[in-house]
Amino acid sequence: MTIRLSALLLLLYALGFVLFGVSLDKPAGAERTDAIVVLTGGKGRLERGMAVLKQGRAKRLLVAGADPSVTRADLARRLGPGTLSTLRCCVDLGSESVDTRSNAEEARRWMRRRGYTSLRLVTSDWHMRRAAYEFHQDLPDARIVIDAVETHPSLFTLFAEYNKYLLRRAALWLDI
Repeated sequence: MTIRLSALLLLLYALGFVLFGVSLDKPAGAERTDAIVVLTGGKGRLERGMAVLKQGRAKRLLVAGADPSVTRADLARRLGPGTLSTLRCCVDLGSESVDTRSNAEEARRWMRRRGYTSLRLVTSDWHMRRAAYEFHQDLPDARIVIDAVETHPSLFTLFAEYNKYLLRRAALWLDI
């Protein structure tokens, strides 16, 4: 009985991993939101958020989890000419958060200060499921548009992220 139960749990775990890997989120369409929240730590995230902001799909952008030493001028050098004015007018650098969970908390405080009720969440496709879960937990009344940056994650990256996602869900379920 124990062996069968263990085998069933292992099979469910493996099938869940396969489903996780083949159902990564995609970029969002042209839907407007009050805000854009970009989670730091991955290639193409900031560029995607800035492109959406420049297209007028949101009023303001928060870069959640930015290193406190990073300035708008640093980002302008990275993003190229013509971005400094947009960075100055419409981008906030949040340096309060250090992980996905605190990114959601930082975004919640920022959105409440500004009176926003909807956001476009920008992060890597492999990171989106856990990030969206955290944001839905912290901002249950907000309308969240998922806008994943497409990547080609390694098997190791997917495996690590799948386990983080499962552990976070279990921690919330067990109220830890």
